[in-house]
Amino acid sequence: MGNGSLSGRAAGPGSPAPRAPGLVRSLAAILSMIKFQHTLFALPFAFTAAILAARGWPARREALWILGAMIGARSAAMVFNRLADLGYDRRNPRTASRPLVTGELGLPFARTFLLASAALFFLSAAMLNRLAAALAAPALLVILSYSYAKRVSWLTHLHLGVSLGLAPLGAWIAVTGSIDPAALLLGAAVAFWVAGFDVIYSCQDTAFDEREGLHSIPRRFGVPAALRISSGLHVLTIVLLLLLPLFLPLHGFYLAGVVVTAVLLAYEHRLVKPHDLSRVNQAFFTVNGWVSFLIFAATAIDVARAA
Repeated sequence: MGNGSLSGRAAGPGSPAPRAPGLVRSLAAILSMIKFQHTLFALPFAFTAAILAARGWPARREALWILGAMIGARSAAMVFNRLADLGYDRRNPRTASRPLVTGELGLPFARTFLLASAALFFLSAAMLNRLAAALAAPALLVILSYSYAKRVSWLTHLHLGVSLGLAPLGAWIAVTGSIDPAALLLGAAVAFWVAGFDVIYSCQDTAFDEREGLHSIPRRFGVPAALRISSGLHVLTIVLLLLLPLFLPLHGFYLAGVVVTAVLLAYEHRLVKPHDLSRVNQAFFTVNGWVSFLIFAATAIDVARAA
């Protein structure tokens, strides 16, 4: 599969130049491979931390390099995961249409894209400050190693949560060059939030995980208990978000955002039942996308009013 081209097939001599529709399909395949839309889960929380650290909007240079680090880390993580899980993806009906499985993207291209994404992450960290540069390699190791966590432990969801929870912590470091308890608190809230919705998402693969010997909370405890655990993780998320004003000057708009977030998470859990997982994607993509943007917007307004 693959010979270095996007699709794994090289054009022969005299072949016409690729047409726009082909380029569009290739771009769509790349975005599908890295699940670019998932970046929107962690990115608003990263900029929430940046706003809090700067007590306002961060400098344009910092914002651009934070964005570069986020895109680089997230893209590297997704491509690495697709490469590590390729065998499983081929055997799982839910993932059989992924670009690396179908051959729409070739393995050499994916590996090159992985290296380029990691390079963007390291460059972005180096352009921010010394602490960001020093922590870049350990952070990427945590992020990439998630791909193998499900082979050894049902705590894999928390591993994923920590990986995305590094986003606000990294953004705080990018702005201040230091680590603060408030940043750790926000990172922990994101970690529990991500772990909670990943438990919901993984309920779809309980039978497959059992067959393949993979580990997850739904496989270990069953779907009904897994959904209760997910609810507990999201309660912890709200508690930690409510504690943040003890460390930072956050007031009414922020607290209102947390209250609405709690309502959204409650709605997410009403969408999914142990006997009916048909609305998992609605819970996973739609609700959680709103959660991250809501906290970002509420925080931005609160900080702007206090300035």
